[in-house]
Amino acid sequence: MSDLSIYSYSLLTILLFIIGLKTSKKLKSSILNPFILSLLITVSVLVIFNIPFKQYYQGNLPINQLLGVSVVALAVPFYEHLPQLIKHWRKIAILALASTLFTMITGVLFALALGASQDILLALLPKSVTTAIAVSITKEMGGNPALSAIAVSIAGIIGSAFGIAILKWVKVTNTRAIGLSMGAVSHALGTARTMEYSIKAGSYASVALVLCGILSSIFAPFVFQLVLKCFY
Repeated sequence: MSDLSIYSYSLLTILLFIIGLKTSKKLKSSILNPFILSLLITVSVLVIFNIPFKQYYQGNLPINQLLGVSVVALAVPFYEHLPQLIKHWRKIAILALASTLFTMITGVLFALALGASQDILLALLPKSVTTAIAVSITKEMGGNPALSAIAVSIAGIIGSAFGIAILKWVKVTNTRAIGLSMGAVSHALGTARTMEYSIKAGSYASVALVLCGILSSIFAPFVFQLVLKCFY
């Protein structure tokens, strides 16, 4: 693929996201957030103009390479609220561990209830961590990274769209609790949505995102082997 094609598709992606962002602000809907809107618009453009996904994906290599940079950028609010985070480190660690195990168990139960294959089970185990980590975990355990990426996307979309509304509905108003919950359950998308809600909550979401990613990479292989012995 030529350099011109690569940068053309990258610019197209940026343009479509800007359209989704502006549309979301006008609609003022938590469900139709910028990610979902830009995703719908992008899919529509690919279908209407018959653009192969593989070609479009290769054309977005410059943006894909910025994923690591965007994750590092989440450390900025983390640093700004570092004293408070250190003060509450025990509670944060316990919540991250509980969230990691809970999301894995719910994924296992969902897979077992549907009679899913081992590939589906592997995809659901790391569903609540960011895509890069989930794909790495799935590859290490011999699973299908594409299925894992889909599971992560679904968790992120649902969490970013409904997470804060659900927390408010169940009377959770503590900024720290909201941030930790969103980061633990809906990874980077939930963290980005939390940043819009509150910078302080976003910093806690960043911490949960990182901790749950680390803990998932440690516990996922053990949980998978345990489930195989007991149910497969």
